Amino acid sequence: MSTHDQGDTAATATAPAAPPDRGARAGIVAFAGAMNAIGTLWIFALVLLICADIFGRAAFNRPLEGVPEMVAYSLVGIVFLQLASTLQGGRFIRADFFVDALVRTHPRLASAWNGLVALLGLAAMAMILRGTWPLLERAWTDDEVMGVPGSFVLVVWPLRAVVMLGAAMTALEFLVAAARAFHAATGAVPSGIRDPGRAGPIILGVGCLVVGLAVGWPLLEDASGLWIGGAMLVAMFVLIGLGLPISIALVVPGFVGIWLLKGNLALPVNAVAMASNTYIGNYYFASVPLFVLMGLLVSAADIGRETFQVAQYLLSRLRGGLGIATVAANAVFAAVTGSSIASAAVFTKVATPEMMRHGYNARFSVGVVAGSSVLGMLIPPSVLLIVYGFLAEQSVGHLFLAATVPGLILAAAFALAIWAIARWRPELIGAPEPDGRSDVTGAADAARKVAPILVLIVAVLGGIYGGVFTATEAGAVGALGAAIIAVVRGKLGWTTAWRVFGETGHISVSILFLVLAANIYARMLALTGLPQAISDGIAHAGLGFAGFMALYLLLLVILGMFLDSVSIMLIVVPLALPAVVAMGGHPIWFGVVTVIAVEIGLLTPPLGITCFVVHSTLNDRRISLADIFIGAIPFTIVMMLVTILLVAVPKLSLVFL
Repeated sequence: MSTHDQGDTAATATAPAAPPDRGARAGIVAFAGAMNAIGTLWIFALVLLICADIFGRAAFNRPLEGVPEMVAYSLVGIVFLQLASTLQGGRFIRADFFVDALVRTHPRLASAWNGLVALLGLAAMAMILRGTWPLLERAWTDDEVMGVPGSFVLVVWPLRAVVMLGAAMTALEFLVAAARAFHAATGAVPSGIRDPGRAGPIILGVGCLVVGLAVGWPLLEDASGLWIGGAMLVAMFVLIGLGLPISIALVVPGFVGIWLLKGNLALPVNAVAMASNTYIGNYYFASVPLFVLMGLLVSAADIGRETFQVAQYLLSRLRGGLGIATVAANAVFAAVTGSSIASAAVFTKVATPEMMRHGYNARFSVGVVAGSSVLGMLIPPSVLLIVYGFLAEQSVGHLFLAATVPGLILAAAFALAIWAIARWRPELIGAPEPDGRSDVTGAADAARKVAPILVLIVAVLGGIYGGVFTATEAGAVGALGAAIIAVVRGKLGWTTAWRVFGETGHISVSILFLVLAANIYARMLALTGLPQAISDGIAHAGLGFAGFMALYLLLLVILGMFLDSVSIMLIVVPLALPAVVAMGGHPIWFGVVTVIAVEIGLLTPPLGITCFVVHSTLNDRRISLADIFIGAIPFTIVMMLVTILLVAVPKLSLVFL
């Protein structure tokens, strides 16, 4: 899995004779950067606004008026202000195994293909522009407002203008990427690359695709909704496999499917416009950037290192104690970050060298870090649970409650596995006890070091579970608390703060634009009747609930080998959830099981992203990527067993509901 933009592969694969106009490119980058800066500051303003609303409500029983409307309004603006910069930064998620294979063997063809991919991205932005323009005109001429007239209102036309500007800048960036890619396709071929003229099989495959489209389009025009839905489902997977950004691979079939179903181009254009201007303008979607920001601030504050030091102080004298300490620290760290990637990056630096210093096998050390980092996406707060809540229209707070016991079970299972390995494979552990050196001087020092993260956990999760504030408000409180801790500890200078807020924008936009694209695709699927047909087919196939769940979990694990977690959920959940509910499955339980099964893909080759993060963060030539995948195998097995347990005993996920 890769998140680079369409121009990067082409640029590295060839050496074009004359680069495009650098002055124009610099101007585009600078303007997109200015838009990104505004979006970055806007995120921080949201944190202050929501916290001020909570304070006014708690201290004076006078909440601020219009906060939900302002947050929803802001979210659309933030996404489109930072969209072009996100693309420039290579953060549009894509599966790149096809393109990488072309780069290695047929670099010119790879460049040409990247150009075509960029043109499809340009087409998607054109759809947004075409659909938003009438909305902007109407908002301007009618003085359209949102909110409660007489109490609090916001003028709508500036927001529509921001959507237009962001889509236009992103379209321009796609156009530049296409120009660079096509230019690179005509350049020189680096030495050591096989003759790019030997592209017969690839050209034949592309030709077959073109012929298939030419023949299939007339057939689909008269096809039933189910056939169109099935064709667009296949098209989506093909486009993802061919290297399109996953969001674009959802928008294009969604648009085409609605067009074929209704025979009217205006309807899919309106669907794209509504998703862009309205769907992501949802107060609860703000929890995504807020929790992402909190996790990045916690990492910047170096809280993960001290959490591990305390866990090491408490557990290191156990056989396998350093490994168990890593799991414990990951579990605590997960309760404030909600990100497996952040956990992997932090504990690779902190725990791996310490385990290896005490004689742990290198493969086992990196396997412990990679495996236990998946707790970040299960133990609340979790970005994946938030995304599932949006897709399934379920309470995020209930999902957090439901994931608590399964998260603790998974952490305990990891710890038990490490103990068992230490017991029966002691050569992987080295010395049973550390050499006595510790960064924690005693109980008081341990309490001081662990206090910040405990305060954040109590504030965020305690506030949600206690009904003090919503999940979105909890994200704002956690982000502000993490920022204060980082400042007090001297870890958050201006440079670090700007980097953290910029990274928050890029991560959040990549997720939210995927959600936007999935909404268009889900609308198309609903119109075809395919989800209901799948549900009915399963009911009449005699698979039973257990058989369906077995196939579903197998599909998630296979997809996890090639796609990122958010994309898998956006693609699969709208299809599977109706069938689960029809068979009596609880949607909250199903969400917890889905998240764990999807997370297995983070540890499996060829594209287990957590293992890639560990490898790049460690940057140790003695440890290969294969070593990390092998080291993570015991934890992959444990995750599978825990998933089976949760399927067999659904009540474990519903203890607090």
